[in-house]
Amino acid sequence: MKIALISDIHANLPALEAVLQDIDGRNPDMIFCLGDLVGYAPWPNEVIDLIRSRRIPTIAGNYDEGIGLHSDECGCAYKTDEEKAMGKISIRLTNEWTTEDRRLYLRRLPAHIALDFQFGTEKIKLLLVHGSPRKINEYLFEDREDKSLLRIMKEEGADIMAFGHTHKPWHRAMSDGEQFVHAVNTGSVGKPKDGDPRAGYVMLHLDEKSSLKNAAGIRVEFIRVGYDVGKTAQAIEQSGLPVEYAGMLRKAY
Repeated sequence: MKIALISDIHANLPALEAVLQDIDGRNPDMIFCLGDLVGYAPWPNEVIDLIRSRRIPTIAGNYDEGIGLHSDECGCAYKTDEEKAMGKISIRLTNEWTTEDRRLYLRRLPAHIALDFQFGTEKIKLLLVHGSPRKINEYLFEDREDKSLLRIMKEEGADIMAFGHTHKPWHRAMSDGEQFVHAVNTGSVGKPKDGDPRAGYVMLHLDEKSSLKNAAGIRVEFIRVGYDVGKTAQAIEQSGLPVEYAGMLRKAY
């Protein structure tokens, strides 16, 4: 069983097209999107349409929630006044560009998706969220302590928790005293922040060999896909969005 997990597309249509082409070449059994289809780039409607046309099950990200509600807030944690000002422009333009039927789609997206798998006698629960199960815009960075992650996952009964929102991919196996559970950040398709401008996603492998009994029992594959970053950067520069977003995209920060 191969499960492709994509997240944080952020209206970057060229990146999404490249990732879906790569996914198709790997022939997964399932594809899921962990939210944030819109914001920061000029193709919100086109990204929504492509996700819908492919019938990819999708959960709401914080930016999707903001645009779905026609809000002027995206639930983003901007650190400086300059970032806040740039963010205001982005959400204003995204609200202007997004049509009402697409806005309705965003508003109706579910918050979480939970999947139960059973291989022989071993059951595995996969939980898909955007930020965390507790809050749509909670940041789970790689430096989060095991005890915090374990508490979050135990409350939901999750054996594997996949999430996005930070735009930085990582995976950690942790022992809860009885078995190993796995926290997986999928990274970002359209706005990576880990210094690698290529689009990123995860392929999760679950089959009869999968096990929670050891740390290496779950296979998580991080995949990067090259695309025309310059095309998106130039479109940002010509769209009225802050030109700084183009530079951030080129350098992936």
